[in-house]
Amino acid sequence: MEKKIENQLLLIKRGVENLINEEELILKIERAISENKPLHVKLGVDPTAPDIHLGHTVVFRKLRHFQDLGHKVLFLIGDFTARIGDPSGRDKTRPPLTEEQVIANAQTYLKQISKILDIDKTTVVYNSHWLKNMTFEEVVKLAAQSTMAKLLEHNTFRQRFESGESIRMNEFLYPFMQGFDSVALEADVELGGTDQTFNLTFGRDLQRFYNQEPQICLTMPILTGTDGVQKMSKSLGNYIGIDEPAPIMFEKIMRMNDCNIISYFTLLTDLDMNEVQKLEQILSANPLTEVILNSKKKLAFEIVKIYHGEESAINATNAYGKLAADEIPSFSLTEIKSGVNLTEAIKELFFLNSKNEARTLINQGAVYIEGIKHTNPDSVIEFNAGMIIKAGKSKILRIKS
Repeated sequence: MEKKIENQLLLIKRGVENLINEEELILKIERAISENKPLHVKLGVDPTAPDIHLGHTVVFRKLRHFQDLGHKVLFLIGDFTARIGDPSGRDKTRPPLTEEQVIANAQTYLKQISKILDIDKTTVVYNSHWLKNMTFEEVVKLAAQSTMAKLLEHNTFRQRFESGESIRMNEFLYPFMQGFDSVALEADVELGGTDQTFNLTFGRDLQRFYNQEPQICLTMPILTGTDGVQKMSKSLGNYIGIDEPAPIMFEKIMRMNDCNIISYFTLLTDLDMNEVQKLEQILSANPLTEVILNSKKKLAFEIVKIYHGEESAINATNAYGKLAADEIPSFSLTEIKSGVNLTEAIKELFFLNSKNEARTLINQGAVYIEGIKHTNPDSVIEFNAGMIIKAGKSKILRIKS
């Protein structure tokens, strides 16, 4: 176990959104070090979908940080709660999953998280082991520890109540079940996304009732998708799956919104935070296309390396933006009018219907010349033989002499 508290806190707090509370955490770490008894760090997941994307890995990577510091990681599969579904962030009741679906998804989850966690040092538990055997008397006793007013502090419940949308009683029981998981495991720390804040703090209250020391609640930001606007989601198409081939993963990172660069370095890589902060200063002071492009390449390399290994990351870097010469359509340099602006050039090169179509592609940041994004429709480009030009997702050509 890492013996220096400051070193533990430095890694634990990296990228964290909320920590409830730091003073209690320091006391727990001090005791863990003095007694040589690792903290019990819990993360619960309901395997409602089989595939993991980078958005899911934010909290998994934080769990790995605790593992690297020598603490005991409890990876809880919510096989019981998944049959209800966490109502957090949902404007309607989730459809229940069958037991077979839950088991199949759980197996897929465990296979994928082995890319992040040291499975040999991970304790996997299932909450059906204690929840399915509770008597009705025990459930009533548990439910008596809170009030309807308290439950309506949950943003999702309050919003659905105020809008007249139905809330099923089993959904109201979800925070009790997640909280009781912490009681059953005697958790010292529980991790989750920011949308889990209510459920995590609810667990603290239940632990107090059962005469346990309340857990530390540590929440991580919800990762923005490749569009830079909405949270990463497979249904929105703005996701990067951790099982996707290295070249596709690399390509998606290169094409993502530039605003994600620093948050992705912080939450998805092991790059030293001093380097991340220096990079942030460079991008802020010098937001040139080439600087942004190089930063994205470094980011893509680091992420691909984690999930596919260094050799695959090197190959993906070298292959990015390159196609065999005979696979790329060509356009003769002699046919390009001199002195025309980028809008006119893109229209002519790709035989577009209008200048407006060309201008739209440029304004959307979809035009790349030699891998560098060009966003000024009125700029004048000096074209040379051998240049590779991309416009949109499917248009690409090479300038020939």
